[in-house]
Amino acid sequence: MGENIGAAARAMKNFGLSEMRLVAPRDGWPNDKAVAMSSRADDILAAARLFDDTAAAVANLQHVYATTARRRDMVKPELTPREAAAEMRTRIAAGERVGVLFGAEKAGLDNDDVTIAGSIIHVPTNPAFGSINLAQAVLLLGYEWYQGTPAGAEPQGRPGTPASQAELDYFYTRLEGELDRQGFLKPPEKRPNMVRNIRNVFARAGLSDQEVRTLHGVVSALIRRTDEAGDNNGEGNGNPA
Repeated sequence: MGENIGAAARAMKNFGLSEMRLVAPRDGWPNDKAVAMSSRADDILAAARLFDDTAAAVANLQHVYATTARRRDMVKPELTPREAAAEMRTRIAAGERVGVLFGAEKAGLDNDDVTIAGSIIHVPTNPAFGSINLAQAVLLLGYEWYQGTPAGAEPQGRPGTPASQAELDYFYTRLEGELDRQGFLKPPEKRPNMVRNIRNVFARAGLSDQEVRTLHGVVSALIRRTDEAGDNNGEGNGNPA
């Protein structure tokens, strides 16, 4: 809803956050109700970037946090807003670009959106009533960020720089294409969950761009090995190479 987007912009400005990215706003964009609700945070709305899907919105980020009130059947680091704010500062100090995904007011994030994220942010609430308004969730995260929580230990050195979401998406697409070619992602009704599980494994690893290139090399080597084995089998059976 435009009203929720406007209230989220207001919460962002309260705590010094300015870059908003919108994925397929329900009521279209720009939106007068969002401006009315933003209470002089309309500069954030004016600069907001619009995307058709979540993958495009986070393509140039190296770490994504997904906010969710529901426990998901995914193994990912789970942080409170305070812990997430501290970790974000550490990552940013190391040169990473990070972002937080917030879901729609009614249903939140779907599983495919959560799969993109490397970590989950879960706000401790009353177990009997855990649903939080979208703008309230933005406010909570903004508040913890603004408090300047110490970043903690220095980041450990890794080869290369953290891989962007676009680099990861390209690797996932290539890997899944080869797994389809080899008949691994079957039966069809189980494929979506299998794909999410595979992506979650790599998302938890926090891969660098160099590590992603290495994984591409592994996939290429396996493709060559499979193709060569097929050629040899063809020759052995008297078939043309």
